[in-house]
Amino acid sequence: MSAEILIIDDNSDIRFLISSLLKDLGFNIRQAANYSQALNEIDKKLPDVAVIDVKLDKGDNDGIELLSHIKKKDVDIPVIIISGHANIQMAIDSLKSGAFEFIQKPFDSQRLINFVNRAVEHYGLKKENKNLQSKLFHSYDLIGKSYSILKLKEKINKLTLTESRIFIFGPAGSGKELVARKIHKSSTRAKKAFIILTGALLDPKKYELELFGSENKDGTINYGAFEKASGGILLIDEVSEIPLETQSKILRVLTDQKFKRINGSHDINVDVRIICSSSKDIRNEINNGNFREDLYHRLNVVPIVLEPLRNKTEDIPLLIEYFSKKISELYGISKFKIDTNNPHLFDYDWPGNVRELRNLVERVAILSSNEKEENINLIIRESLKKVSTPSDNLNEKNFSFPLKEARENFEKSYLSSQLKKFKGNISKTADFVGMERSALHRKLKSLKIKGIN
Repeated sequence: MSAEILIIDDNSDIRFLISSLLKDLGFNIRQAANYSQALNEIDKKLPDVAVIDVKLDKGDNDGIELLSHIKKKDVDIPVIIISGHANIQMAIDSLKSGAFEFIQKPFDSQRLINFVNRAVEHYGLKKENKNLQSKLFHSYDLIGKSYSILKLKEKINKLTLTESRIFIFGPAGSGKELVARKIHKSSTRAKKAFIILTGALLDPKKYELELFGSENKDGTINYGAFEKASGGILLIDEVSEIPLETQSKILRVLTDQKFKRINGSHDINVDVRIICSSSKDIRNEINNGNFREDLYHRLNVVPIVLEPLRNKTEDIPLLIEYFSKKISELYGISKFKIDTNNPHLFDYDWPGNVRELRNLVERVAILSSNEKEENINLIIRESLKKVSTPSDNLNEKNFSFPLKEARENFEKSYLSSQLKKFKGNISKTADFVGMERSALHRKLKSLKIKGIN
C-alpha cells in the first residue's frame, strides 16, 4: 500500500504542484486549505507524512501548532514544514518542535521529493520496528493455568465495562504492563490512546513536564501524558518513584479532573482512566513518608497483585511454548524444542520473573540453531547458572548504595550490555531500548560509557 501524504497549504497553486509531484511517484494524497480543514483531516485519519505551511489563516504559527497536534497523536509521524517567510530562527524552532525537515519557498522540486522519500522510509522503519517489538513484547496474551493466572483473567473480564482506577502490584518482570494493555484492549477505551509514563526512568525535574506539558513563549505547546492519553488510558509505571510535590498535583487532577500546563494560564479538562503499577511495597513507602496515603487511596480502587514466577511454576511449560512460537515468528526461524521437564527450570528462583524466562527462551533460540535437545538442556543449565550468580551479587552489592547510585549502576550495566549486543551501533541500541538516538548519546555521556570496539 502506498504511503499517504497530507498537504496543508492555503495556496492552491502550491497544493497542486506538490500533489502533482507526489502523485507521479505513486503516493496517495490528501489536502487541506486552512487550519480548520487541516485539524479535521488529521483527526479523521493520521497520514504517513505531513507537508505543512507555517502560516495559514489562523495565525503566524499555524503550521507549528498543527505539528504539535500531530506529534501529540503519534510522535513518529514525520512532518515537513514549508514557509515563504522563512528565517533561521523559524527553521530552528520548527526542528526543535519535532519537524522532520524545513524547506523554504520557492523550493526545489527534487529537494522536496528527496525529503518526502526519506520521511516515508523513516516512518516505515519506525512502524516495522514497533510491529516487531509488539510480536514479542505486547501480544496481549496472558499465558498460564495456575490459580493466580485464572483469577487474574477473571478479574480483567469484570473490569471490562468499568471506569475504575486500577493499581497493579508485582515484582519486576511479572507482566504489569502486559496486564494494563490487556485491560485497555478489552475496555470501552480500546480505540483511544494507551500512554505509558515510567516513573523510574524520568529525571525528577521533568516529572511535571512529562505529565502536564508546557506552553512555550513562541506559542507552541509540548503536550504531556495526561493530554496524550485523552479519552484513553494512562499507565503510570513505578508510580512510587514520583516526588511528593508532583504526587500532590496528580491528586489535584484526580479530584478536579483538570490541570494547567507548565507556564499555562487556563485549565485543561481531562478524561483519562488511570492505571498505576509498582514493584515496591506501597505501604512501606507510605510509612517511610515517600508516598501520599490520600493519593494511594485515590489510585487503589481495584488492586491487582501479580505473583512472582517462582510461586506459579506450573505455568513455565506453557510460557516456554508460547515464547518459542513468538520468537520463531519474530526471527523467521524454524520452531525449536525446549524440554519443559528440565528440572533446572523448576529449581531456579527466577528473580527476573516472566521477563527473565522470555529472555532465556530468546537466548536458546539464538545459541541453539540446529542443536540436539541435550545441548539445548546444557545451554539452559549454563544460562541459569550464569544468570543467577552475577544477578545475586549485583543485587546484594546495590543494597549498600543510595537509590540514585544504585540506579546509575544498573543503567550503566544495562546500556553497556545492550551496546555490546549491537556491536556499538548507537541507532540499533536506541531503537531496542526505546530511546531517541540523541537521548541515548546524552545518557551514555552522563554515565561515562565509552563506545564499544
